Amino acid sequence: MTDRSTDYAPAGHRARSSWAAGGIIFAAVLMMMAGSFQALAGLVALFQDSFYASTANYVFELDVTSWGWIHLLVGGLLVIAGLGVLSGNVAARIVGIGLAVLSAIANFLFIPHYPFWSLAIIAVDIYVIWALVAHGDELAD
Repeated sequence: MTDRSTDYAPAGHRARSSWAAGGIIFAAVLMMMAGSFQALAGLVALFQDSFYASTANYVFELDVTSWGWIHLLVGGLLVIAGLGVLSGNVAARIVGIGLAVLSAIANFLFIPHYPFWSLAIIAVDIYVIWALVAHGDELAD
C-alpha cells in the first residue's frame, strides 16, 4: 500500500501543496472582490462626494473626487490582476503584489474619510501580498 499523502518533489523543487494552491486561488478571488469593492467606493466618491467625511487639516488633503478616481483605477487594475493570477500568470502575480501594496497605501491614506472600510481592505491586501509572495508559484505549476 502506498502513501499518497506526501508528494515528494525533485531536488531543488518544493513539494506541491493543495493548501497553498487553494490559498492562492482564495487570494486571487479576494483581489477581484476587493478590487470590485474599491471600484464601487470610487464610483460613490465620484457620484456622491458628500457620502464620505471631510477632514480638516489632513496632511494628504485630496478632494473626494480625486480619491474616487484613485480607488476606481486601483480597483479596476486589481480585478484584472486577480484574473491573471487565477490563470497562473507570473507577471500578473508580480503586478498583483505591487497593486496590493498600492491599494494598502491608498487605503491607509483614506482612513480619515472611511476608517472601517479602509482597515478592512488593508487587511485583505496584507493577506493577498502574503499569499502571492509565499505560495504564488503553486498555481503556475
